[in-house]
Amino acid sequence: MALTRNEFSILNALIQTPEKTTQRKIAEVTGMSLGTVNATLGSLSGRGLVEDGMVTPAGANELEPYRVRGAIVMAAGLSSRFAPISYEKPKGLLRVRGSVLIERQIEQLLEAGITDITVVVGYKKEYFFYLAMKYGVRIVVNPEYETRNNNSTLWRVRDRLASAYICSSDIYYTENPFERYVYESYYACEHVDGPTKEWCLKVGPRRRITGCTIGGADADIMLGHAYFDARFGTRFGQILEEEYDRPETADKLWETIYLEHLRELPMVARRYPAGSIHEFDNLDELREFDPSFLSNVDSEIFDNIVSVLHCDKNAIHDFYPLKQGLTNLSCHFAVGEGDDKAEYVYRHPGVGTEKLISRAGEHAGLKLAKELGLDDTFIYMNEDEGWKLSRFVPNARNLDTSVDEELDRAMKYARKLHESGATLERKFDFYDEGKAYERTLAERGPIDVPGYWELEEKAHRLREYAREDGLGREVISHNDFFELNFLVDQEGNMSLIDWEYAGMSDEANDIGTFCVCCQLSPERIEYALSCYFGRTPTFAERRHFWVFVVLAGWCWYVWSLVKEAEGTDVGEWFFIYYSYAADYVDKVLDWYEHYDNEGNALA
Repeated sequence: MALTRNEFSILNALIQTPEKTTQRKIAEVTGMSLGTVNATLGSLSGRGLVEDGMVTPAGANELEPYRVRGAIVMAAGLSSRFAPISYEKPKGLLRVRGSVLIERQIEQLLEAGITDITVVVGYKKEYFFYLAMKYGVRIVVNPEYETRNNNSTLWRVRDRLASAYICSSDIYYTENPFERYVYESYYACEHVDGPTKEWCLKVGPRRRITGCTIGGADADIMLGHAYFDARFGTRFGQILEEEYDRPETADKLWETIYLEHLRELPMVARRYPAGSIHEFDNLDELREFDPSFLSNVDSEIFDNIVSVLHCDKNAIHDFYPLKQGLTNLSCHFAVGEGDDKAEYVYRHPGVGTEKLISRAGEHAGLKLAKELGLDDTFIYMNEDEGWKLSRFVPNARNLDTSVDEELDRAMKYARKLHESGATLERKFDFYDEGKAYERTLAERGPIDVPGYWELEEKAHRLREYAREDGLGREVISHNDFFELNFLVDQEGNMSLIDWEYAGMSDEANDIGTFCVCCQLSPERIEYALSCYFGRTPTFAERRHFWVFVVLAGWCWYVWSLVKEAEGTDVGEWFFIYYSYAADYVDKVLDWYEHYDNEGNALA
């Protein structure tokens, strides 16, 4: 016979007290009236579950179905909003008010008698391995932490969800919220007055969750841990099995999946006192809770910032992540307040980028761009470690290639760079890069894409014609020269950023990249060429530069084939790259094979 809510509450209160306790004390602990306590104790005594104010062996046995069997601590995520600290270590390993967040939580679980603890890791997983030795926890690796939301973490332990706490590694509880026995599934919450952007719960009788809205006012918000009872945990594991492979599931939080199955997954909202659960969305929120955090944090990133800007750690604030690139992580921060406030970008190198990028070449390109007035944002770069500081441009926009004046300015930037006379050791050639991608693709098996080898042969012929036409001037090039790497501020000042691929190339290389990646029409390409030369280019010049429009398209088309073979969806760019190669290759070949340097048809 299942216990009623009141029976459970009294048995649970009594079993946690080794000595006989008063009815008044039980009423204080459970929140019941004295009359309800008296009546319920009478019922429990009549059934032999309580005797002389103590839980009998039979009573303890009745509590067993409500025993918490374990805990899942989710620690796989990137915590990108916690930049830049999260670049160095997972958020759950931060020391807050003297305690490491995940260690404090594990210790609170152990204190409550929960010893079967599983920590699911992903990002910087090795940083958590020590917990197995220190606390005896089980470590489970989630390899999909970058491509899926936290549903993938629970899917990895779907056989361990019944009668288990579901926790996040980065929560700070002022008081231990965990118990050995729990009556039913619940989600922890706190009440907030006024408007909020958090997930706001709707509840029905007995506080059963009936819905949720993102944002609201004067509501209970989801905050902290959850508990899955045996029925809930078993069914939720089954739902994950049923829905995990659906494409739309990948981006869902486990909470979203739960809310989509409210009818078959009963759960109540369990309210905790305001200020007892702390979840930090960003570094500034954590500093508000622990003002000494930055002073005590062991962070090379903050040491780097202080060493360059000569500021106090505590003067650094307003952190938030910026759009991440393929090779780096970047975040915004500010120093000072009011009129003295200055905004910056900290660029942190991605793992393994030292194998892809010459940081010495990038640094040389950045310094040159600063000297030439092409990039006013650059402040400092450490080429040995790959980190960089730049000035943040508020309300910046990218170059608009549909505006003649802006397209003209971009071409003048290219000309200024190419005529600087500077040199770098790194070299970049579209055809050679494309062939390198081709070799990578061929490692997976024969390349049998229809038309591939015909297009490759034509690209090779064009490359040879361009080499032999006497116009292939090798100059320092940006090599990632397109609209998204131009920042235009509110006054119209322009900076050309991201010099990671800077190196020596044919001067037409940057123009080819620009035309393809900005998706210029043939008419706009011709206009861009006239802007670059400052005059109408000769037929030979036009022909030479068009070669690199084709080669840029071909190179990134082969790159797209590799990425798709690796499982990455390149999207519409796959066809865009292909089109710039396939649509123009015959026309440009014809110019070389049937026309002389003045554009006269050959006999």
